[in-house]
Amino acid sequence: MQERALKVLEFTKVREQVVEHAASSLGIDKVKRLVPSTDFEEVVRLQAETDEASTVLRIKGNVPLSGIHDIRAHIKRSVIGGVLSPHELVHIASTIHASRQMKRFIADIAEERTEIPILLDMVERIIPLVSLEQSIKLAIDESGEVLDSASELLRSLRHQLRSNESRVREKLESMIRSSNAQKMLSDAIVTIRNDRFVIPVKQEYRGHYGGIIHDQSASGQTLFIEPQVIVQLNNQLQDIRVKEQLEIERILSALSAETAENESELQVIVDVLANLDFIFAKARYGRKIKASMPTMNNEGRIALYKARHPLIPVDEVVANDIMLGKDYTTIVITGPNTGGKTVTLKTLGLCSLMAQAGLQVPAYDGSELAVFDAVYADIGDEQSIEQSLSTFSSHMVNIVDILEKVDFNSLVLFDELGAGTDPQEGAALAISILDEVHRKGARVIATTHYPELKAYGYNREGVLNASVEFNVETLSPTYKLLLGVPGRSNAFEISKRLGLNDRVISAARSHVSEDTNQIDKMIASLEDSKRQAETEQQEARDYLKQAEKLHQDLQKQMIEFHEQKDSMMEKAAEKASELLDEAKSEAEKIIRDLRKMRIEKHAEVKEHELIDAKRRLEEAVPQVKKSSKHLNQKTKKHIFSPGDEVKVLTFNQRGNLLERVSDHEWQVQIGILKMKVKEKDMEYISTPKPVETKPMAIVRGRDADVKLELDLRGERYENALMRVEKYIDDALLSNYARVSIIHGKGTGALRQGVQEYLRNHRSVKKIRFGEAGEGGSGVTIVEFK
Repeated sequence: MQERALKVLEFTKVREQVVEHAASSLGIDKVKRLVPSTDFEEVVRLQAETDEASTVLRIKGNVPLSGIHDIRAHIKRSVIGGVLSPHELVHIASTIHASRQMKRFIADIAEERTEIPILLDMVERIIPLVSLEQSIKLAIDESGEVLDSASELLRSLRHQLRSNESRVREKLESMIRSSNAQKMLSDAIVTIRNDRFVIPVKQEYRGHYGGIIHDQSASGQTLFIEPQVIVQLNNQLQDIRVKEQLEIERILSALSAETAENESELQVIVDVLANLDFIFAKARYGRKIKASMPTMNNEGRIALYKARHPLIPVDEVVANDIMLGKDYTTIVITGPNTGGKTVTLKTLGLCSLMAQAGLQVPAYDGSELAVFDAVYADIGDEQSIEQSLSTFSSHMVNIVDILEKVDFNSLVLFDELGAGTDPQEGAALAISILDEVHRKGARVIATTHYPELKAYGYNREGVLNASVEFNVETLSPTYKLLLGVPGRSNAFEISKRLGLNDRVISAARSHVSEDTNQIDKMIASLEDSKRQAETEQQEARDYLKQAEKLHQDLQKQMIEFHEQKDSMMEKAAEKASELLDEAKSEAEKIIRDLRKMRIEKHAEVKEHELIDAKRRLEEAVPQVKKSSKHLNQKTKKHIFSPGDEVKVLTFNQRGNLLERVSDHEWQVQIGILKMKVKEKDMEYISTPKPVETKPMAIVRGRDADVKLELDLRGERYENALMRVEKYIDDALLSNYARVSIIHGKGTGALRQGVQEYLRNHRSVKKIRFGEAGEGGSGVTIVEFK
């Protein structure tokens, strides 16, 4: 990837922003070396890594990446026999601890059934060096001081040291508390010089204490003397301090040797933590700019939805849809220099570079980008004073270089192509350059203010005109990209808004050819049509989302209703069966008693009458009706095919199979509804006639048998709402302007439910109660839009 393109498209600035989100020097170093990859498989993996990190951040909010240090130099020194300092060993222990924390953190998230296989595989490489970490922490505290607990000898030496220091201080303090000390001492304190305890003695009393002079004050009036009586004690202290230092060096040497033994494991820890910090830095940056993961392809297709330039504040940037590489491979953005065209170029180029570097892009979900071998950009003021080149010459030097290197897997961005020279020659050059790059199969976006290039998009296959919208009312660009609409000059409108005399404007219009005027009018009409189409398309998308949600909710509710109904019927039947079993048992007991009475007392009860009574009791026991799901499991397996008429058991409705969605799921047409149904929830009815290849949806006309009123009296609430929904659909298909729904007065529950449904129906214009002659409050009159 060209370094020049990275700079011109401001990828280096994005990289600087990503650096701010790294938690350690290891991550910062990797971010600073971040460049786009041209390998498709690698780019897909990089995007998957960032997406997993984004998932972790979304679930947990943050990750435990504190305490990581770059310990590679420490490891290397330990391997060649060097003795590490306490601070270096503390950094090693801290990094080991951070690796254990991170490994446990990622493993815990994976156990929660979150799919993060790449991150999980990374942390699986970490070998927790608990022993080395504990050895360092037992010997050295966080401030880098070697602890008494590092060894028994060190503990003993430090005990001796403290004991001897106490004895020395006691002797000196007794000396400075004596009666004549105040006269001979500059200050009644005990201090230290050259690691030996001394007292400050006035110059004239230097011979009184004897001993060794270690220092004197700046004025020379005070001498710091080690009295003769404590020289031996100070010597003992120094001897203990030497032994202490030797023991500390031995401890550090042993810990350094243990570090060297774990060199390979420590190198893996450093590599994994560096990668994790790097990946989460990219994910945190993506969260900051509200980015999403694009789908990557190696076929040159670009589809960015509501793409934003990442370096422009979110509350100021204008989002645009940018499509390239499918129906057309070249976009020519024409129009005057009103701003916005260059931003569009940079947005596309920068998003491509970011995606190939594994960064998420500031665009909506579902966006798609291609992996290019190279991205070339000729953008900005290219004047070179050092080379004595004009702006035009500098641009041409760059364009010549691009034409030599460009191929079918390149993205080329030209800003103001052909500018800086004679307009006619510049336009001709721009057309020939575009032809050459287009011929090589590259993906191209070029901006120009030459009107001659407006015709270029109409005369070349695979080329699309575009422009940036301009608001004449505010005299400023809206930065809205209009694909398929060429740019037009707004000079006359702007001049008029700024107060230029109408006579001057009319005279100027007379100098412009009629063809140019007609073209400008056509472009203005295209802009209006484009805006209206985009508004209607957005409304249609919103309606589609609402309809899909309503359909899913309805399907879920109906399934739950039927499952609940089946369950309740089963329970009721089972309860009834239990009651009848008890009655049957009691009846048999009575019959036995009657037989006994007949035998013993010769009662007039005949045997065939007893048998008949028993038979009738047995026949009275109801059969438990199982749910349709259970019945379906016992039916013979049928191999379904498109067009089969089936019964959807969950809804108890007939439908026709349209197509197989998956191994065990079909799309079924039930009336005017299409829904996905599992094979286990369907029952085969019949195969269509050979002439019919698929079920036909019937559209009702005015002559269809749809009445102008629907009578719901006596219906149950749920059933009534289903009938209302179907009746409204039939009435709309019959083009009725108004219908009546009879629900009666009653408790008002049915009336309220029907009217609530009608108020939320997008095709209903108005509802009202019937007049006196129409049924009053027992009838709702519905008017359609």
